[in-house]
Amino acid sequence: MFEIDKNLKNDCIFIKKLDKSQLLLMNNSNFKWLVLVPEITNAVELTDLEFSEQIDILNEINIVAKILQNRFNPTKINIAALGNIVKQLHIHIIARFENDIAFPKPVWGFESKKYQPADAQYLIEEIKNDLKFK
Repeated sequence: MFEIDKNLKNDCIFIKKLDKSQLLLMNNSNFKWLVLVPEITNAVELTDLEFSEQIDILNEINIVAKILQNRFNPTKINIAALGNIVKQLHIHIIARFENDIAFPKPVWGFESKKYQPADAQYLIEEIKNDLKFK
């Protein structure tokens, strides 16, 4: 049975189930940072997926990245599947700005600033609304 890694559960807020993945908001208001977790048990690497599954996940990555681009007009979108701590396959999709606290360095290693509940809920509702048009 599929279950999201406990670290992701602790660090993220659930947004919505997509066709092949669960979409999460990283609970760090320093960045517009979303995480896709493909609902494929025991998947660690993107290459663990069948090619058709990889295409489905890539489609969802593109949808989420375009939402971030359209909503926030970032300098760059970072897309990564690192898994150095959380082995479960998950893809980070992060809108980066020249004025964010980490730019141009990676977002990892900077102190996390959790969302205020109302701010997180507002952003989640906006993203859900954007998903309706994809």
